[in-house]
Amino acid sequence: MTKAELIDAIKAELGDAATKATIQKVLQAAGNVCRQALAKGESFSSLGGLGSFKVVERPARQGRNPRTGEEMTIPARRVVKFTASKAVKDVL
Repeated sequence: MTKAELIDAIKAELGDAATKATIQKVLQAAGNVCRQALAKGESFSSLGGLGSFKVVERPARQGRNPRTGEEMTIPARRVVKFTASKAVKDVL
C-alpha cells in the first residue's frame, strides 16, 4: 500500500470528517513524533493498534565478507525493533 492509497483508505473510513490534506499532515506528524522518540532511545507503543517500536543495542560480532570470505568485525549499533500487537497477530 502506498502513502496515497493509505490516505485514500483513511479518508474513506472517516468520510467527511477530515480532508486528505489533514490526513497527510497527521501521518507526517505521527512519523516525526515516532522518529524523535526513537532517536532519544525511547520506545514508541501502540501506533494505531499495530504494534510497538523500540530501540535495541546490537553488540559487535564477527562476520564474513561474502565476496572475499575475509573475516571482519561488524561494529555494535542501535537498531529499531518492531513487535506486532496481538490484534495484528490474530488477523494473520
